[in-house]
Amino acid sequence: MMITKWQPRFPSLSTWNPFEELAGFRRLFDEPFAGFVRDGGLTAGQWKPLMDVVETKEAISLKVEMPGMKQEDINISLEDNTLTVKGERKHESEVNEEGFTRLERSYGTFQRSVVLPPTVDSEHVKATYKDGVLEIQLPKKEEARPKAIKVEAA
Repeated sequence: MMITKWQPRFPSLSTWNPFEELAGFRRLFDEPFAGFVRDGGLTAGQWKPLMDVVETKEAISLKVEMPGMKQEDINISLEDNTLTVKGERKHESEVNEEGFTRLERSYGTFQRSVVLPPTVDSEHVKATYKDGVLEIQLPKKEEARPKAIKVEAA
């Protein structure tokens, strides 16, 4: 019995990848807040922390994961209805006795911007940083909150 390498009967089918044609649709799922969260492309020395944005009747809440960062390395600004979170996670120097190092965590500068609706009360924004998570509370203006109207009998 002789063993030979398998050769496809139709060579053009062997290189066809059915999922390659669906790559354009992937963008729809990768960026669910397209147009809401504005971020520039990443370059060397940059990373992008993960962010959750939740809107309720009373406020908008942002939670940004920044493990290993110090509070003084985080800057938050609000200008023209755009909230921007900037910072830098500094590289920790590690010496490995084996002579090699594997780095999987990202280091460097980052910037995340979120366009806010005009209903946000920019005078009462609060930010807290605990256990590597930055939480920003953006209350809505009183006139923007939904009001219940009581129906009276005629």
